[in-house]
Amino acid sequence: MRLPFPRLRPRPRPGPAVPAPPDAPVMEFRGVALTYPGPPPVEALKPCELTVMRGEFVTIVGPSGSGKSTFLNVAGLLDSPTSGRYLLDGIDTAGLPDRDRTALRGRRIGFVFQSFHLLPHRSALENVALALLYTSVPRAERLARARAALEQVGLGHRETAVPGRLSGGERQRVAIARALVGRPSLLLCDEPTGNLDSANAASVLALLDELHAAGMTVMVITHDPGVAARGRRTLTVHDGRLREEVAA
Repeated sequence: MRLPFPRLRPRPRPGPAVPAPPDAPVMEFRGVALTYPGPPPVEALKPCELTVMRGEFVTIVGPSGSGKSTFLNVAGLLDSPTSGRYLLDGIDTAGLPDRDRTALRGRRIGFVFQSFHLLPHRSALENVALALLYTSVPRAERLARARAALEQVGLGHRETAVPGRLSGGERQRVAIARALVGRPSLLLCDEPTGNLDSANAASVLALLDELHAAGMTVMVITHDPGVAARGRRTLTVHDGRLREEVAA
């Protein structure tokens, strides 16, 4: 028996999405920095410049405590920088109210995490469709888009399976489908292979390669040099400083 979607109070719907200029970078950091207040203050991300164009595959590496998580939080509009400007799809996010930042994040960024974050008693289809629950998309279209996203990641035949019946690699593919269903500009992945064995990790990385080849802008944050090597550009974070690795 299929469980119904949860009866939750809907949030206010955001205004209509503003189309991104076709030549605008997906991400642009202009002197972006983040300092946590003290005492003493901690300069978690030092002023940095970064431009990510549409269709790029960028990897971010660095040791524990280097500032990768801070970078992720700023890039994902989870934290606001204390200085500088962050443009997402040409939209200046500085000074946006929390409600507008949340709406922009939901429309423009698809998140993939190490721990999947799937609801255990919902099917793969329902887990993916729930990403659209607080949008203006009608229920029938939510389900249709969820099916299409599962097909895109090679799991159309597993739409009725709950997470406990899926392998680790399949669960991560469902999580990727959930990130894609909103048709984001940026797929932001935080250690997407961290909980997978080598075979499932290779399968997920191959899927990210396919998505990139199809035109998706992909950013992967990782501590694994092998994963980092999949990117067409690699950036390092060390002591809060962001630098680009230059190939020999």
